[in-house]
Amino acid sequence: MYKIDKTTAVSRFLKYVSFDTQSDENSETFPSSQKQFSLANYLADELRQIGLSDVEVDENCYVTATLPQNCDGELPTIGFIAHLDTSPDVSGKDVKASVVKFDGNDIGLNSELNIALSPSEFPEMNSYLGQELIVTDGTTLLGADDKAGVAAIVSAMEALIKNSDVKHGKIRIAFTPDEEIGCGADRFDVKTFGADWAYTIDGGAIGELEYENFNAASATIKFKGTNVHPGYAKGKMVNANKLAAEFAYKLTSLPSPESTEGYEGFVHLTKIEGSVEEASLHYIIRDFDADKLEQFKQAISLELSAFSEEKNLDNDNFELEIKDQYRNMIEKIEPVMHIVNRAEKAMERCGIKPQKRPIRGGTDGARLSFEGLPCPNIFAGGHNFHSRYEFLPVDSLIAAAKVIVEIAKID
Repeated sequence: MYKIDKTTAVSRFLKYVSFDTQSDENSETFPSSQKQFSLANYLADELRQIGLSDVEVDENCYVTATLPQNCDGELPTIGFIAHLDTSPDVSGKDVKASVVKFDGNDIGLNSELNIALSPSEFPEMNSYLGQELIVTDGTTLLGADDKAGVAAIVSAMEALIKNSDVKHGKIRIAFTPDEEIGCGADRFDVKTFGADWAYTIDGGAIGELEYENFNAASATIKFKGTNVHPGYAKGKMVNANKLAAEFAYKLTSLPSPESTEGYEGFVHLTKIEGSVEEASLHYIIRDFDADKLEQFKQAISLELSAFSEEKNLDNDNFELEIKDQYRNMIEKIEPVMHIVNRAEKAMERCGIKPQKRPIRGGTDGARLSFEGLPCPNIFAGGHNFHSRYEFLPVDSLIAAAKVIVEIAKID
């Protein structure tokens, strides 16, 4: 019977989070930060050491490798994918992680800054009473999103290599850059990767199995004004900031993230930029139902038309740009539901109850599914992603690695 060595898996994860791989949403390069190559090259060396073949780091910072089939017969090639980068939301530099046993009380992360991880604030912690948790020192994120996924994949591959009696088909793995800024699949070569299907190991709590995600679009509304000295502005000034603020208020009638859950969609104001002469509003639009997404887009357009008439704005004074971003992967997963069933059975063999739920967001897997690589998402184990309160239960990390092995092996 194969074994995932807990000490090695934890040490592996702690090494990975020591690399600062924060992606940069304002960058015009690919990858968005060159520092992602440091972890990519380290992983390539590690993959070679544990015995994988065809290990490569390409010019775009994609790490790929192969575990050859170890039995007779024609079998599908299965892929496992995780991402290298961490979120721009919170620093990932000089991560100081530690392993603590959770006894039900607050976990002090940083006494000097009076930062604690409290089950009263994060009640999901109570599911891990008596377990070891990997936490931060309260000054950075941890990086379990998605270095836990990376560690789980590498640990699973090592277990398969060391236990040749576990029979499996060809396995391909990939570690991608820039997922956190929505670019992780931009230059992923599905054809060269060569898998029949894959799984992103990028979910949260133990048991998560996801194959539905939002349909997504963005909207940018720009207003142009006329700047005049405020002392002499009467009848002359048109304040673009005021126009933007008034229009943003009108859109508050649409559902927002803080008032929705489950399968409910929303229109979310993410950024306001401006001056008297020019101001802009940036929105993301989300819904699981493609028709409802279109309704949200139309509602914004109609509201802007009515607003421009109300304010007597010329067409040159306002602009609306709507861009589609990604689509709900269920459209591509439903025809091949056997890949979801395979993951579900793998979890059950590990004693894990699958938690099938929609992703209120998007993953690389959604885009890859539409590029010909069906790609559901599986838990990596972490909680409170993109936060200084991020934590990773050690047992969940080990469970993720075991599920990968169970998916890979022949029944």
